[in-house]
Amino acid sequence: MPFNMKTYLVGGAVRDQLLNIAIKDRDWVVVGSTPEDMQGKGYKQVGADFPVFLHPKTQEEYALARTERKSGKGYQGFTVDFTSDVTLEEDLIRRDLTINAMAQDESGEIIDPFNGRLDIKDKVLRHVSPAFSEDPLRVLRVARFAARFHHLGFTVADETLSLMTELSDSGELATLTAERVWVETQRALSEKSPWIYFQVLKDCHALKACFKELDDLFGVPQPEKHHPEIDTGLHSLMVLEQASLLSTDTEVRFAALVHDLGKGKTPKEEWPRHIGHEKKGLKPIKALCDRLRVPNKHKELALKASEFHTHVHRAFELKPSTVFKVFKQTDALRKPERFEQLLLVCKADSRGRTSFENVPYKQMDYLDYLLRCVQQVDTKTIASSGLKGPEIGAAIEAAYVEAIQQGQKNKSDYECLNE
Repeated sequence: MPFNMKTYLVGGAVRDQLLNIAIKDRDWVVVGSTPEDMQGKGYKQVGADFPVFLHPKTQEEYALARTERKSGKGYQGFTVDFTSDVTLEEDLIRRDLTINAMAQDESGEIIDPFNGRLDIKDKVLRHVSPAFSEDPLRVLRVARFAARFHHLGFTVADETLSLMTELSDSGELATLTAERVWVETQRALSEKSPWIYFQVLKDCHALKACFKELDDLFGVPQPEKHHPEIDTGLHSLMVLEQASLLSTDTEVRFAALVHDLGKGKTPKEEWPRHIGHEKKGLKPIKALCDRLRVPNKHKELALKASEFHTHVHRAFELKPSTVFKVFKQTDALRKPERFEQLLLVCKADSRGRTSFENVPYKQMDYLDYLLRCVQQVDTKTIASSGLKGPEIGAAIEAAYVEAIQQGQKNKSDYECLNE
């Protein structure tokens, strides 16, 4: 290997070390080397577009220092140079944010040519250079970092938000593949404050480009009595916030976000009421999920949440036969875990309203209790009682309804349930 080769820890590991948070991955940049040199030392090349290598012992990623020059449209339209004379600063300047453009040498010294440490101190997400606007994917990445570090007080710099807005308005986001949009979105849904991701996208005009169905909710009013926040788009972000407090499950969080898409289909003359929005939401949810290739489990829960959230809210008003229909149509007996997810979405929906954030949601415990009553029905005994064909199914369903009715009568069994 050439004598002037140097290795630096870069990116997130340096940033998180300065933030005093746990380091998840350690990435390295190698300056003054070539693919042949790396392979000669036993590193395994894995990068397709540019050389990235796995360390023979630690399996950590080592990338050759590189520059990128815009040569086409989209986030893949770049010409890459990774020759041995590319400097560390040339590699760092191509990165998205200053807090991600620092390096640490073997002696522990921080190399910080773009003032990333100052931006960490000031809690600012700031782009490194004008080249930021060459890659439309960075709009989503910055929004995701805003969601990751919101709880620490970080905000997007005004000048960076302006660049993001210019990128969004230029139409460049249309070059992003559905897979890339969903990958960034699912990662954002896993962050501590995922609603900030969508708020930042809204602020820079990117929400309309990537999530039109969600963007359509902003400006749509709801009855102030039940929704003091009034705006349906704001309510959707508030529901996602509440869902994030209840669960780390991205399926629950996604369903919470999109459960009210049907309200974007209400004719203006019917505002602020939204009669039938539950089923009206099925089409836009399917359109969004199909376009972004959202995983089936996320899609299925979102559809159930849209169709049945008001049933769950009205649980105490439902007849035993109607409760059973809800259990049947949501497949609660076969998929109790998903039904539990649905109840979490409904709880988040109830709490995702101004001044309702801490109101108890007893419908969840109530339906949990009634489902347990149904699960205790001895279906095997009914099936072996001499009945035949459809009679067996009808008898089992009648027993389920009877179990729900008895459960409703035993008020003391569920009225003592706590949040």
